[in-house]
Amino acid sequence: DEWFSRGKKLPEDPGADTVDFPKRTTPAKGYELLFQPEVVRIYISLLKESKTPAILEASAGAIQNLCAGSWTYGRYIRSALRQEKGLSAIADLLTHDSERVVKAASGALRNLAVDLRNKELIGKHAIPNLVKNLPGGQQTPAKNLSEETVVSVLNTINEVIVDNLEAAKKLRETQGIEKLVLINKTGNRSEREVRAAALVLQTVWGYKELRKPLEKEGWKKSDFQVNLSNASRTQGGNSFDDSTL
Repeated sequence: DEWFSRGKKLPEDPGADTVDFPKRTTPAKGYELLFQPEVVRIYISLLKESKTPAILEASAGAIQNLCAGSWTYGRYIRSALRQEKGLSAIADLLTHDSERVVKAASGALRNLAVDLRNKELIGKHAIPNLVKNLPGGQQTPAKNLSEETVVSVLNTINEVIVDNLEAAKKLRETQGIEKLVLINKTGNRSEREVRAAALVLQTVWGYKELRKPLEKEGWKKSDFQVNLSNASRTQGGNSFDDSTL
């Protein structure tokens, strides 16, 4: 309790390019070893060097957990991942053949995007791969991911485009709107998927700068509103929101 309460008083800007870990007066021990700078480097090395799906999934999942929430060392680790060039390694996992790796990478990116600078970089470089994991569109062959993974990807996209106009533009440029509207309107997706897609669409429509370009492309306001009447009632997997763990 003393350790965490001491950390909460640190005032660093979460959007700053560099955030230094607090200087220690004693060696880390016990659970403190889980969130030291050198551990971040180990996870990044595993993400870049390992070819084993279970190791990639576990490494991305550990990063997701460490970056969850607003605790102080989560903020430091979000910054450290950026400084150590780890964002691109995680974004690359979105193209992996293993669905479990894709889901873990998506969850990690969602929590990393809480950092404003990370959000900007993820928006520039990861949106195309996130969109490729959504059902529908012209991609060949089409991915057939589970409800849980699709919802995770949708929640990550929304986290990245909130307060990030450039990322919302990138979503529009990469066939994202078409896929989101299909999820919302086709009637063969689950209620959780429809709700998650509708949340992203509402975020996009909230940008007044995008409305005219979208209308010129033939989209209407009604395309960006939730359409639960057509949602499949089949619910797979767990119903919890995996925004942290």
